[in-house]
Amino acid sequence: MLKIEKGAKIAVIGDGGWGTTLAILLHNKGYKVCLWGAFADYLEVLDKKRENPKFLPGFEIPRGIYFSADINLAVQQARLIILAVPSHFLRDVLSQIKKESLSEAVVLSAVKGIENDTLMRMSEVAEDVLGPLNKAALSGPTISCEVARGIPATCVVASEKRELARTVQDVLMNERFRVYTSGDIVGVELGGALKNVIAIACGISDGLGFGANTKAAILTRGLVEICRLGQAMGARPETFSGLSGLGDLVTTCISPHGRNRWLGEQIGKGRKLKEILEKMEMVAEGVKTAKSVFMLAGKYKVDMPIASQVYTVLYRDKDPQRAVEELMLRQKKAE
Repeated sequence: MLKIEKGAKIAVIGDGGWGTTLAILLHNKGYKVCLWGAFADYLEVLDKKRENPKFLPGFEIPRGIYFSADINLAVQQARLIILAVPSHFLRDVLSQIKKESLSEAVVLSAVKGIENDTLMRMSEVAEDVLGPLNKAALSGPTISCEVARGIPATCVVASEKRELARTVQDVLMNERFRVYTSGDIVGVELGGALKNVIAIACGISDGLGFGANTKAAILTRGLVEICRLGQAMGARPETFSGLSGLGDLVTTCISPHGRNRWLGEQIGKGRKLKEILEKMEMVAEGVKTAKSVFMLAGKYKVDMPIASQVYTVLYRDKDPQRAVEELMLRQKKAE
């Protein structure tokens, strides 16, 4: 079994809220952590303030964590490389890495998205750029600020190699962060990505002033849509009843911290997508994922009415009220 000993180097690729949170967690567990960011001037801010004011304000970054804007220096001799950049930047970021740096490393994707042009999952993007990898994926209901505060949370790490998933489980798990393992990397990655689209739908419902009944309907029927597409793409149906499916979906749809739900709420209140995105510091992954899901639904011939309406609201400027009416007045059917 592959082991990553205490004191080993871990590279976290991405200085957003989740990347910073994982860096702090791993430092506190006794690992040597390098946090990579694309912008050297912002890394200087992090180093000087020992805080991430944009993406994780109010949390101290321990002195033992060091920073690098050189990705090859960051991953050099790292036993574990955690990917935590927005999905639409992942390919470009990975293309900067020299492949020989990765032969002994485990590459863990903590990115929740589906690439628009290729419709690849994030671990597939990583292998497409870098070649065969010791790869795994991390997902689940893990809001950064709550994990950083030490509020109990659970997640799941998936890999086609069970022993590799157990290795990552040992590295990440502590008394406040419980990590489960799965052999279904397809389902775990899809659950983490697709739930963001349904969260936008829940947010639109909130913005329109609808209630708990409506949100429960979107959440429940949205999970059905996620399962349909997931099974068509080779995932196990039971995965979507777990942490990366139902667990992450519920959290993202109800949390006031959820960026995708918040974005949907703003649209429900009448704001335009372009205006919202221009003023957002953080990335709402569901916006780009909605486009991928729309294409995947067509490719696999899967009925996804909620996700399809989210797509038309976001990309064809459809009136949210009209989208709701069309959902409610679809042809009668059995559950």
